[in-house]
Amino acid sequence: MPAEAHRRLAAIDLGTVTMRLLIADVTAHSIAEVERSTDIVHLGEGLTGSGALSADAIERVREVAARYARAMASAGVERVRAIATSASRDASNGESLLSAVGETGITLEIIGGDEEAALSFAGATWGAGYSRVLLNDIGGGSTELVLGRPAATDAAGGRGRIERARSIDVGSRRITETFLHSDPPTPGELARAREWVFGELGAFFEPRFEPPDTLVSVAGTATSLSAIKQGLAVYDPARVHGSRITSADVASMLAMLSGLTVAERREVVGLHPGRAPVIVAGAMVLDCILELAQTAETTVSEHDILYGTLLSM
Repeated sequence: MPAEAHRRLAAIDLGTVTMRLLIADVTAHSIAEVERSTDIVHLGEGLTGSGALSADAIERVREVAARYARAMASAGVERVRAIATSASRDASNGESLLSAVGETGITLEIIGGDEEAALSFAGATWGAGYSRVLLNDIGGGSTELVLGRPAATDAAGGRGRIERARSIDVGSRRITETFLHSDPPTPGELARAREWVFGELGAFFEPRFEPPDTLVSVAGTATSLSAIKQGLAVYDPARVHGSRITSADVASMLAMLSGLTVAERREVVGLHPGRAPVIVAGAMVLDCILELAQTAETTVSEHDILYGTLLSM
């Protein structure tokens, strides 16, 4: 049989903390990665207090977008979909961000929380053979929770059968700026933050929540914790994808990280230095999810909203 025709597509995800690019050759049955890039841009820095994106943060994004535009042109990308999520939704000056990114030739689309959750679910579960899954996507400004059954592998763009989905304004940057003011955070700050996180997430798990067959975690908090657990001095996506983290692992790493200053966290093997300021809050969110979901472990996936965005095209 002749080889199945593919299209070279690109997906860009701009979150509250990170900005990422994935270029891939895509068919109805496969996604072959060509090039990836992950950049810490801290778009949401100061947003909790000011309500607006700073000029410096917008410029950081514009510079990365310009580099992505050059990479896509060099790779011969046919089509790109660039999406922005929580920080961009919340900001009073989102149009300034869209305009700045537009200068690079990239059209940025600010998507709603429901769309973000659905794309994350489609990407994380596509082709994985899961049955009934609870997906969690912990970002800097929001956390997406999606419970459902995945689409078949050949259902290009399919989102499966979703039982419940919600985007909740609980994220690592938001928690850090609201509660964790000391360095390292005090026990009182940690307790108040956890109480708030647990309460905000709790509504998703009521009423009559039945634990999933599999808990799947995507995005930087989960991948960072997996890398820390494995002691990866050099990040290796192949070792992170499909790895498992137990609730005991998360609790242990949360206790360790919360006892360190930001400067000390930057030296932790497996943790990107740019994520050091927000990893404590991210680990706290995952710790709460594991407890609320009544699940002893989570599977970490490198396939996330970027895959879902490719499939949507």
